[in-house]
Amino acid sequence: MADSSTQSITIGAAPDRVAAVICDFPSYPEWTDAVREVEVVEEYEDGYASQVRFVLDAGVLVDEYVLAYAYAEDLSRIEWHLLAPSRMQKAQRGAYDLVAEADDVTTVTYTLEVELAVGMIGMFRRKAEKMIMDAALKQLKRRVEASGAAQ
Repeated sequence: MADSSTQSITIGAAPDRVAAVICDFPSYPEWTDAVREVEVVEEYEDGYASQVRFVLDAGVLVDEYVLAYAYAEDLSRIEWHLLAPSRMQKAQRGAYDLVAEADDVTTVTYTLEVELAVGMIGMFRRKAEKMIMDAALKQLKRRVEASGAAQ
């Protein structure tokens, strides 16, 4: 498996609000730049998605894949893995870890490991991972904090 990358951000919202945005997969195309289409393929009995299909278009990276999700009972950890190799990925594992810091403040730590099906020089791969993670966390923060302002 590829090396793991980790990045964190502080969001001005309680963990349950952050988890609600992360778990609302069908709305991802509304707030994430690279995600073009999302379909919940299968759900657990409690209604949380167990398998989700993504269509991604990040310019040089275009892919379609299905992720399998698992959740901590309190939603403090949301993790996933690639169900089957895609055109661009051999494997993917990731997680969001949510930690309440104070009233309506959550630290979100995003961990991602991706093994690409295409060769990429390590330096470029790390730069791409950092850009993907940075964008994902900033877009998540913007979405959660905007949804809180609307309440």
